[in-house]
Amino acid sequence: MTTPQTYEVIGLMSGTSGDGTDIAFCRLHLQEGKWSHEIVEAETVPYNRELKLLVDALMTLGPESLMEAHVGLGQYFGRITAAFIREKNIRPSLIASHGHTVFHQPGKGYSFQAGSGAHIAAETGIETVADFRALDVALGGQGAPLVPVGDLLLFGEYDACINLGGIANVSYDDHGTRRAYDICPCNMALNDAAGTLGMAFDTDGSTAAGGSVDKSLLDALESIPYYKRPAPRSMGREDYDADFKPAIAASGVTGAAWLRTLTEHVARQIAGIALKGGSRVLVTGGGGYNRFLMERINALAEFELVIPDDRTVQFKEALIFALLGVLRKRNEVNTLGSVTGASHDSSGGVLFTP
Repeated sequence: MTTPQTYEVIGLMSGTSGDGTDIAFCRLHLQEGKWSHEIVEAETVPYNRELKLLVDALMTLGPESLMEAHVGLGQYFGRITAAFIREKNIRPSLIASHGHTVFHQPGKGYSFQAGSGAHIAAETGIETVADFRALDVALGGQGAPLVPVGDLLLFGEYDACINLGGIANVSYDDHGTRRAYDICPCNMALNDAAGTLGMAFDTDGSTAAGGSVDKSLLDALESIPYYKRPAPRSMGREDYDADFKPAIAASGVTGAAWLRTLTEHVARQIAGIALKGGSRVLVTGGGGYNRFLMERINALAEFELVIPDDRTVQFKEALIFALLGVLRKRNEVNTLGSVTGASHDSSGGVLFTP
């Protein structure tokens, strides 16, 4: 029996919903070729008003302002991580940061995540891995989703994994090959609607539950061209802004009906995933706490939804980026061409050693 190897790593995740930064201190164990994990300490640091406004405006900034924001976010991620390390009295050997996606245009050869890895390393004094998507995009891939490697190595006992974050995505086993794609907008769209009602989000989906489905809007959403594209496919905020927002605006639907129709749309898209009946599907991400959304998916789907402990629900993506960082450090595959459409598997991410 080989001696187990243990890595103590911090994973950082700023998702497309743009509400804050997830920080997870994880222990990753490798023994006999199998990975296991513990999320030892974790928290979400919400963006203050100033940072929230900046994050929401990143796509509209000019080149120089965008680079200033890229550096500023990296310094911010570094400072909050250093504070987290002091508070928890921990000693990670590596930080893996996803950054905050600003532009995602793999068809044009780029995907840009703000939050300079070099500045995280400088602020913390700890080796940092960032810019995970660029190599895969250069190899002809979508640069996303990246999480399926972690789904395979850490949660392989499930038939599929769904994350209900800003964008909903799925990863599953297809006769020994991992497949994955972005399904549809999720919290990004729901929170947008909730914001018009003065809410950061629709707690438990209670406002949506009190609304009625607008059939015309539902039909318009389901005819959006993104859904006709074959997998592998990935979605960015640009897709939501270009295709979904105009359809919603043209419908004139507002308030609870807007939320209800969006919820139905998300539930229908997720329930329509081609999984065999009875499949066990792990559900994580903030959408797992949306009681009404989960009720609608359960009512429509033929597979079984499994919601794990709270820490896994909230911090699974940060955990998996910690693993991706370790795999990059080991120069092992952390991005699957079968998932992204790249010419081959790769080990993506740039290492910054302070």
